[in-house]
Amino acid sequence: MEHVTEGSWESLPVPLHPRVLGALRELGFPYMTPVQSAAIPLFLRNKDVAAEAVTGSGKTLAFVIPILEILLRREEKLKRHQVGAIIITPTRELAVQIDEVLAHFTKPFPQFSQILWIGGRNPGEDVSRFKEHGGNIIVATPGRLEDMFRRKAEGLDLASCVRSLDVLVLDEADRLLDMGFEASINTILELLPKQRRTGLFSATQTQEVESLLRAGLRNPVRVSVKEKGAAASSTQKTPSRLENHYMVCKADEKFNQLVHFLRNHKQEKHLVFFSTCACVEYYGKALEALVKGVEVMCIHGKMKFKRNKIFMGFRQLQSGVLVCTDVMARGIDIPEVNWVLQYDPPSSASAFVHRCGRTARIGHGGSALVFLLPMEEAYVNFLAINQKCPLQEMQPQKHTADLLPKLRALALADRAVFEKGMRAFVSFVQAYAKHECSLIFRLKDLDFAALARGFALLKMPRMPELRGQQFPDFVPVDVNTDTIPFRDKIREKQRQKLLEQRNEKTDSEGRRRFVKNKAWSKQKAKREKKKMNEKRKREEGSELDDEDTEELLKDTRLLRKFRKGRITEEELEKGLLTSARGPVRTEGLGVSDAEGDG
Repeated sequence: MEHVTEGSWESLPVPLHPRVLGALRELGFPYMTPVQSAAIPLFLRNKDVAAEAVTGSGKTLAFVIPILEILLRREEKLKRHQVGAIIITPTRELAVQIDEVLAHFTKPFPQFSQILWIGGRNPGEDVSRFKEHGGNIIVATPGRLEDMFRRKAEGLDLASCVRSLDVLVLDEADRLLDMGFEASINTILELLPKQRRTGLFSATQTQEVESLLRAGLRNPVRVSVKEKGAAASSTQKTPSRLENHYMVCKADEKFNQLVHFLRNHKQEKHLVFFSTCACVEYYGKALEALVKGVEVMCIHGKMKFKRNKIFMGFRQLQSGVLVCTDVMARGIDIPEVNWVLQYDPPSSASAFVHRCGRTARIGHGGSALVFLLPMEEAYVNFLAINQKCPLQEMQPQKHTADLLPKLRALALADRAVFEKGMRAFVSFVQAYAKHECSLIFRLKDLDFAALARGFALLKMPRMPELRGQQFPDFVPVDVNTDTIPFRDKIREKQRQKLLEQRNEKTDSEGRRRFVKNKAWSKQKAKREKKKMNEKRKREEGSELDDEDTEELLKDTRLLRKFRKGRITEEELEKGLLTSARGPVRTEGLGVSDAEGDG
């Protein structure tokens, strides 16, 4: 491994504690990286720091070491429930990783306690743990930290505990804002003392980060660390030891190329990125079945409780495949990742850089490969200009085995695979339609037939994006897909029971009225709209229950009928007065004295 160094730790203008130096030697870090040599002295001189550095440049130690040094130099020692430092990070995987690194340095200092607050855990247990053991240093995700400030009723007055705060660190600050945590961050900032040191660390400085800088930091010193040599002139955003490749292949050839690549690199460690959670679920299952002798694991943002276990398990593997979404794209440090494979290009150009940065970290070498459709080849030039990220072409392998029939056979044998494939296709098309770079990734240019063949679909799903189109190049299977069983006998038994209940209901009611099936994407949109309406009602403090809502609708219908002349004023009055809700106000609707007295 070749180190990018800026001198030894002993060369810092402010000397580090001997036990901190000992922990660095144990971890095998005899030298500083550029971002560490720039940021640590500023922190130790009580400056606010806004650091921008390429991914994999050692930003974590650039704030962990100053936190310890600042707390060690406090005049008044921290009590058990006094919080001296808070580190906020966007994902639970990154929080776990930072907590591990921090533990190496707090081990020689038993006077400091640390605590990890992330989603996927019982918040009540987090409260109990803090009350019992304290937490001088908190590593947290924004949502869980904000939640902890609201736990006063359970005996945790966090607002009082943070009055002793010396250091706040916002790691992967641009991602914190991308993921919609801006409101939580602002709430947390309002609850923290103004007299503190603040560090903001990021691989990219966006307009939103600039706004956060103005809100959370006081006269910050900006640190921008670029790659050395040729990369310095072009401000390259990926590590200089990263070999970046792209492969152009058709939609129905891409999966075969991926499997061929993984079969030929079985002894290596890979991250395979997909655009949606549904694609991870489907292709993870497919790779597990078709790439033998390799550990295949899946992780995505909708996993609530398994994510930490999967993440830690993959980190310990010597070789294997982790199929994932962009939840693994930022700040995650997985040892010895050889290849980052981007099956689907990310929705934003900056995410491309962060995905690639999961390999070639802190002086190691590494490689990345993105699969592109022929219509997407202009993305290569776009990345070279927009992200200063040059790519070399890798030719598709010839005479690869066609595995799509096997994938179709899996779907025919197990309804779970069939349904996963349909959902994956729908989610991919919807994600594609929202791509940031819409001039290159144009939905109307997609070959849906080839795409469906690439997903090994048995039939085309119903969705608005495909309405009115014919696909002569796609041949659906000559099978009634309703008859495909679940391989899981319990699930199949439940499905058969539901079918029986439906048939019994149909028989008892006679011929059932035909109800047109709605597209999945429309159902999803309807559910999201319903959620938004419910949220709006809650925020407005609405006290209407289901019965109230029904009666209100009834009253509205009566008023509408009256205005159209379908009922008389007397009938309207009678209807309103007999309403379960009592009288309804009707001013301005041309109805006199209709309120009544109930």
